[in-house]
Amino acid sequence: MRILLVEDSTRLAGSLRSGLRKLGHAVDIATDGPTGLSYARLNPYDVVVLDIMLPGLDGFSVLKRLREAGSNTYVLMLTARDTVDDRVRGLRQGADDYLVKPFAFDELVARIEALGRRRTETTQPLITIADLEIDTAGRKVTRAGQALHLTPREYSLLVFLASRRGQVVSRIEIEDHLYDESTFPESNVVQSAISLLRSRLAVPGSRPLIHTCWGKGYVLDEEPP
Repeated sequence: MRILLVEDSTRLAGSLRSGLRKLGHAVDIATDGPTGLSYARLNPYDVVVLDIMLPGLDGFSVLKRLREAGSNTYVLMLTARDTVDDRVRGLRQGADDYLVKPFAFDELVARIEALGRRRTETTQPLITIADLEIDTAGRKVTRAGQALHLTPREYSLLVFLASRRGQVVSRIEIEDHLYDESTFPESNVVQSAISLLRSRLAVPGSRPLIHTCWGKGYVLDEEPP
């Protein structure tokens, strides 16, 4: 997923970004409200993690302006105050989830990934396409009963394609999903990533699941489009 983290603590933001990147997510950071609002308006994020106490514009105001602008990006709000008033205010203004500081990193990841499944309308943690099974809760992938060992980025690419099953996903969409603003991918990076993922999915007796639509993008499905 591509995630926007709006957090004024550079130490916390850096730590969270490092941890989320190791899991294959692309993460942009904004350390104040106006910058966070600008990023959220300009980029196709799957989830925005939004602190309430921010310089320039607080999290409630950022959320309010996003929703008024028609954004339906999922927003997970962070706060150091565990008060009912704050939770109610955030939810009424359009927040999708709420997490109180301090929190365990694993809980943050679980909540972010749950929102990601809601975004792709994948309510069940198990995605099945032919003999391919993706356990999004356990981050495990099997093909014809054989466990596949993917890198975090390969796993992220596979889940992204699977969430768009049967649809053509363009190179630009894949770049936007896999890479954040601090990463400058080479022109053939998507082609290379697809090629590596195809090789990972290739097991004896199984047919190809990733199909190329020349000039358009890639499709993950049992049959070519």
